[in-house]
Amino acid sequence: MRGAAIRGAGALAALAVGAAACSAPGEGGSGSAGADDSVVVGIAYEPDTLSPLLGYGKDGNAKIFDGLLTHDADMNLKPALATGLPEKSADGLTYTFKLRKGVKFSDGKPFSSKDVVYTYETILDKKTNNAYKTELDALKSVEAKGEDEVVFHLKYPYAPFAERTVHAIAPEHIGAKQDVNTGDLTTKPVGTGPYELVKWSKGEKLTFKANPDYWGGAPKVKNFTMAIIKDDDVRATRLRSGDLDGAILPPNLAKTFAGDKGRKTYEATSFDYRVVTLPTGNKVAGDTDIRRALDVAVDRKAMVDSILDGAGKEAYGPVPTDSEWFTKGTERKHDLKQAEKILDEAGWKKGSDGIREKDGVRASFPLWYLSGDKLRQDHALAYASDAKKAGIEVKVQAGTWEVIQPRMDRDAVLAGGGAPADPDFDQFTMLHSQFVGGNDFNNMGFYENPAVDKALEKGRESDDKAERKAAYDTVQRELVKNPGYTFLTHIDHMYVVNDSFGELTTQVEPHDHGFATGPWWNVEDWQPKK
Repeated sequence: MRGAAIRGAGALAALAVGAAACSAPGEGGSGSAGADDSVVVGIAYEPDTLSPLLGYGKDGNAKIFDGLLTHDADMNLKPALATGLPEKSADGLTYTFKLRKGVKFSDGKPFSSKDVVYTYETILDKKTNNAYKTELDALKSVEAKGEDEVVFHLKYPYAPFAERTVHAIAPEHIGAKQDVNTGDLTTKPVGTGPYELVKWSKGEKLTFKANPDYWGGAPKVKNFTMAIIKDDDVRATRLRSGDLDGAILPPNLAKTFAGDKGRKTYEATSFDYRVVTLPTGNKVAGDTDIRRALDVAVDRKAMVDSILDGAGKEAYGPVPTDSEWFTKGTERKHDLKQAEKILDEAGWKKGSDGIREKDGVRASFPLWYLSGDKLRQDHALAYASDAKKAGIEVKVQAGTWEVIQPRMDRDAVLAGGGAPADPDFDQFTMLHSQFVGGNDFNNMGFYENPAVDKALEKGRESDDKAERKAAYDTVQRELVKNPGYTFLTHIDHMYVVNDSFGELTTQVEPHDHGFATGPWWNVEDWQPKK
């Protein structure tokens, strides 16, 4: 889920490109790999849209746009279009921002408070096809006070609201004149960010050039190209040939560059998890005892060791075990005997072929993963292997999201999600019953648990950290009792980059990665080695 929902690939569309695609990224002023002021990186996915009104840049770091706030390398909030952090009222219902003066959009028009008001009001408009509206559920209204001040009014105290203001700001003077869902802003964005879009060749690449009038100073990297290469092996080959300056790679391929003195490997810690959805609409996957058995039958450590080459950790829920929000004691050890005991006592008896059955129902269900995603495939196959040892048949199948999405109410899916900024960001839309039946990527397991609903609501509406911790402790303990999902691993993201720009940094990353994250999260600040 990208910030909000479990997303197979977030809100991203996976499009493959051949080995020849992007081999000559020099277009509209774009340079080629290896040039001092040009950077070409290989990524796996591209966004559906470049409009902030439809969700692009909602978690910040959008390159073309800025939010009121942004994150530093340690994921601490710092000012961007605002001059400082917000002034928060004593009751937690009002956030006031002073805005930076003299900022201009890339078309030369001035930025002001009306652009902030327009952005947030448009996102909340019922006519706007923004899948992330619920992330702004706490927002009651936003008002402009002059040209350089905005005030957000909340319905209830929402502890992480300041994190929501990293959202990219769209230009009112352009957006208001178009259809919000289909207008040019979706493919030809105009923003205040460090880069301007030169061209978006869908399925191939996005080409950017530096914004010379950027309020934060003109970027040192003048030309930035993101080559969209779905296939992991092709991405590695293109990097090895010198066609790319950097790329995101799965751990097994990143390791092949270990002895390359001209490149560095960066391992970014993430909240990104891989999980199996267990929809209640399936008689087997929706059975509580089947779910509990699978939760202890799965060998998470073996997945971390063999699939991730150690670049990750075992997952027991959306919160990583090293997070302050993780509930100690909710770890589930691999215990095949316990899994079999749960199933035996529940009346799931093994047949002659080793697969269990109860009341004429065979313990079998399909598990889909996104075609071409090797990590998901490996997780799915390992999960099926572990399940079979307990007497549960999991039939692994590959497909596109167009094939998978209509089946999510009854078929299991090897999905992914994760958002580091706040526990509400991931858990509410993943687990709250209000999202059941929406046929989107929110609550893909169609999970319903009144105790979880109540805890999630308290967690997002409380402004007291101790109360919030207690609420999310309740959620994690309930997932032990009735795990509507089998969480498998948290994945460390691996990047390999040419060692021509010195030591780079990464941030703690969400599920959606490689586009707005990775070592190029601050590419505008990169400088060639002397």
